[in-house]
Amino acid sequence: MNINEVIINGDSLTFEQIDAVCRHKAIVKLSDSAVAAVKANRGVLENLIKSDTPIYGVTTGIGEFARINISPEQGEELQKRIVYSHAAAVGDPIIEPQVRVAMLLRVNTLSSGYSAVRIELVNTLVEMLNKQVHPVIYEKGSLGTSGDLSPLAMMAEVVMGEGRADYQGQRMSGAEAMKAAGIRPVRLSLKEGLGLINGTDAFSGVGALAVFDSINLAKNALIAIGMTLDTVGSNIAGLDKRAHEIRKHRGQIVTAENLRTLVAGSETIPANRGKVQDAYSLRCAPQIFGPSLDAIKYAADVHLREVNGVSDNPLFFTDDGDYVAAGNFHGQAAAMAQDFLAIGISEIASLSERHTNRLLNPTLSGLPDFLVEGKGLNSGLMVTQYSAAALVSENKILSHPAVVDSISVSADQEDHVCMGSITAKKLTEIVRNTEIVVAIQLMCAAQALDFRRPQKGGKGTESAYPVIRKEVDRLIDDRPLYPDIDKMVEIVRNGSIVEEVEKAVGELKL
Repeated sequence: MNINEVIINGDSLTFEQIDAVCRHKAIVKLSDSAVAAVKANRGVLENLIKSDTPIYGVTTGIGEFARINISPEQGEELQKRIVYSHAAAVGDPIIEPQVRVAMLLRVNTLSSGYSAVRIELVNTLVEMLNKQVHPVIYEKGSLGTSGDLSPLAMMAEVVMGEGRADYQGQRMSGAEAMKAAGIRPVRLSLKEGLGLINGTDAFSGVGALAVFDSINLAKNALIAIGMTLDTVGSNIAGLDKRAHEIRKHRGQIVTAENLRTLVAGSETIPANRGKVQDAYSLRCAPQIFGPSLDAIKYAADVHLREVNGVSDNPLFFTDDGDYVAAGNFHGQAAAMAQDFLAIGISEIASLSERHTNRLLNPTLSGLPDFLVEGKGLNSGLMVTQYSAAALVSENKILSHPAVVDSISVSADQEDHVCMGSITAKKLTEIVRNTEIVVAIQLMCAAQALDFRRPQKGGKGTESAYPVIRKEVDRLIDDRPLYPDIDKMVEIVRNGSIVEEVEKAVGELKL
């Protein structure tokens, strides 16, 4: 599905739209309703200022300094200094799609009409997205609570015509990038420094991209499981619909249904069902894989709520002209979901590596050693499992939850934080690792199917096979394997295997 334009209204972004804008440069536009909401909400702030109502971060300092009053005349200077003081991130610059997702989600939040910023500010962020002015944002330093303050402050610098940015493949000052793109920097007004930085957009955006990738990854992994069942002489009685329905877990039921579809019509699965019972990694594949599907669904639901909810403070309400200083910048919900999903994806990798081991071990598969003839002279696909095992081990370390590790900051004013930037970074790395592990399993399963010829696998298996063989030739004699793995990872990530399989058997359910 090609999406060339995304209309922002503040509460209906989808994963597909996020992917389109952040990775494929779809054009962003504000809806008329969003423009009207932003303008009306700005009026609430202006009326409160006239009435001398104390407003956090507008006529007071922020954090521990909220006890100190600031005159309205000092308000613009305060917003600029908020950005300066919070631009303290460290580490390497994040990649372009992660910069764009932070910008996109901040546009979405501000467009909801609760942040009391001017429409000029929102339009400037939209223009930066569309003209591809990408602030240089460092990857570390956010606690995920009070929002992604440090990373988003680096974004805000460029909105102001300061900081650094990438434009047309060149890194330059924010002022140079904005001028080259023909965008007028914003002189921040009341509330706008906070409005730019006081949200979870950086880490929840990275998480949203990881969730989107997890959906594609899960489908590839299901296909890999089906190909493995098809080629190792499995007893598929374990996929019986009746057994899974009485267990009642949604993910388990869906996994078994998908696997029955993928192996339907297989000539390689013995008619007598082979062994009485398979090893757990085969027989219990629905019970193992199903909870990961449930984790993906849960994380997807949480992230859609997070990216379409209002993450800011203070909040202004147009209906009654009031404002509330609350805690909608706290990213606990998204951070916990990311830690949970990290575990779920790590388990997909763990199962995948066990299947690769079974494909390569002749005692377990009934196939030639390491899926190659000429043993002794040829080592075959032996060492692909080493790489998979290394990544699975790394995932086990990365799947330790970060959200439980709160550290108090700001003189104990901000005494519970969620460490969301860490959960997002770990989750992204686990997804990348698992894509490789599953790619290796698919490569081995295709090689295993070669040894089962002239028999054919199931309908799903057979539709995946030519996609793999178009990129990676059958291994006859030893050759360097990393180019093959690289090609396999690419076709896992670009969805081409899933596309062909779903043409043959229908959409895989998650």
